[in-house]
Amino acid sequence: MLKRYQVLLPDWLEDNIKLFVEKYDLSFSEVIRAEICSAILATVPKQFPEFKSRITHDEIVKLLKGNPKGHTEREKIHRILSKIYFEARKAVEYRLEKEKALKKK
Repeated sequence: MLKRYQVLLPDWLEDNIKLFVEKYDLSFSEVIRAEICSAILATVPKQFPEFKSRITHDEIVKLLKGNPKGHTEREKIHRILSKIYFEARKAVEYRLEKEKALKKK
């Protein structure tokens, strides 16, 4: 389920998101979600080295750079996004479980 939030962004961050919106034909919200999930996938394994994701940040970048023109088929983009969302959710659930266990101690 998606929830609506208002986020204030500086111009430079808006410009970066708009670049991806145009390049990959995604909505502004999709790009923000993908960026947040990518950040989660980059940080959780650093925070918890025992956590292993089935996709790394480097692999995400490699997948998106696959086409030299920067135009990747919409289906492929959505498959990549689905994998990113799924793995980020697993990472968040892992992090929350670990943080909950630390609070109990």
